[in-house]
Amino acid sequence: MYKKIKKRIFEIIESANGGDAASKLFDIVIISLIILNVIMVIAETFDISQNLISVMNFIEVISVVIFTIEYALRLWTADLLYPQYSAVKSRIKYIFSFMALIDLLSILPFYLPFIIPMDLRVLRTLKILRLFRVLKINRYTNALQTIAQVFKNKASQLILSMFVVLLLIIMASVLMFNVENAAQPDKFSNALETMWWAVATLTTVGYGDVYPITAAGKVLGTIIAFLGIGMVAVPTGIITAGFSEVIQNDKQKIETQNDEKHYCPYCGHKIDK
Repeated sequence: MYKKIKKRIFEIIESANGGDAASKLFDIVIISLIILNVIMVIAETFDISQNLISVMNFIEVISVVIFTIEYALRLWTADLLYPQYSAVKSRIKYIFSFMALIDLLSILPFYLPFIIPMDLRVLRTLKILRLFRVLKINRYTNALQTIAQVFKNKASQLILSMFVVLLLIIMASVLMFNVENAAQPDKFSNALETMWWAVATLTTVGYGDVYPITAAGKVLGTIIAFLGIGMVAVPTGIITAGFSEVIQNDKQKIETQNDEKHYCPYCGHKIDK
């Protein structure tokens, strides 16, 4: 009986399967709470009435209670999520997993003031951590899971492209400093100060608060701006290719599963449609 209850709870708190109404209801409740909490964080930046603040505080308490129960249930059923590990190891693995850390960060700011005395500034900083709750939605949506999978698959290529961009920023900063320092010592005072211009130019943002005025500086700035356009396209192409691969792999998995349904599970012979 204990194992059946535990397995059923595990099925409910995991992403909803096709005909599992309880699991779908659980997902809807959690997603709705996450969206509501994000709206509340935004609302707190406005000048709102005390009555509305009281309502928001009540919703915050209810949300934390539900998120805490969810975290406890996921910790309890971790051995079903990681059946290859022992009960203790599976829970340790879950505690240090990315989504478990997000779950913990989403409730920790509420409990810390009761454990450790804090001043108002620290409490305001902790409240910002509630925004991590929006990352919890990754568990319930295939779209965000696909994005996470793309970044995971292409992590090495993305890191390499970011490293190249960093090298270009450093080179551009040093070169522009040597060209513009004599003409604008207040804006191009050193390589680190010049890095602000390099970042704005290479990322094609171009704020315009710092710009070259010498002929050599303008030529160098033009070259760096064109390089920036190309460098922005590199990670974009990597991510686009990653999406294509993930979508193609998902399509192949579905086709394979559909093909397997047309074979006899006992003899292996193909069954006519």
